[in-house]
Amino acid sequence: MTGSPHRPSGLAPHEPDDLYAVPPPWDIGRPQPAFLALAKVGALRGRVLDIGCGTGEHALMAAGFGLHATGVDLASRALCTAETKAHDRSSKARFLRHDARQLAGLGEQFDTVLDCGLFHVFDDDDRNAYIDGLRSVIPPGGRFFMLCCSDREQSSWRVHKVTREEIEAALADGWRIESIEATTIEVTTDPDGLRSWLTAATRI
Repeated sequence: MTGSPHRPSGLAPHEPDDLYAVPPPWDIGRPQPAFLALAKVGALRGRVLDIGCGTGEHALMAAGFGLHATGVDLASRALCTAETKAHDRSSKARFLRHDARQLAGLGEQFDTVLDCGLFHVFDDDDRNAYIDGLRSVIPPGGRFFMLCCSDREQSSWRVHKVTREEIEAALADGWRIESIEATTIEVTTDPDGLRSWLTAATRI
């Protein structure tokens, strides 16, 4: 859930690594239930990219389902933890330090891309660069699944609370939006989690 200098309330990092000086609220030590449910029904396929992977739970989840999984983040501390988890779990998931706003620089394409809590930290310019990069790494027919904080969320978290209309606008060019469903992102600081949107879209 990193890859940008933006951050939730209560944290004041200057660098991505500062987000992981102590375990952040979104680092729950397991996959988000919304993504795990997708994996269980076979919605994830082929080569999987987890953008803003943090300590790696979603890339590790995908690898556990037999998929070729890659996680990218800017926080070296988080990536080190992810690699330790991969070693301890005998997982083939790989982790790369890379800026989510420069996805074309990966020089790869992926059948499935996951975003848990990254889209909602970007301002307009960074968001446009991010979406442009998604188009470069997801070929036609590839799928994008995104969890982002909803405008229904009333907490003081310093992330942009995204509307359905903003999601639709961001994915208006080159995507078919299949669903935008209300759900939650689990966090360690609130048993109710963050009210969120789960978006499923296909590259066209």
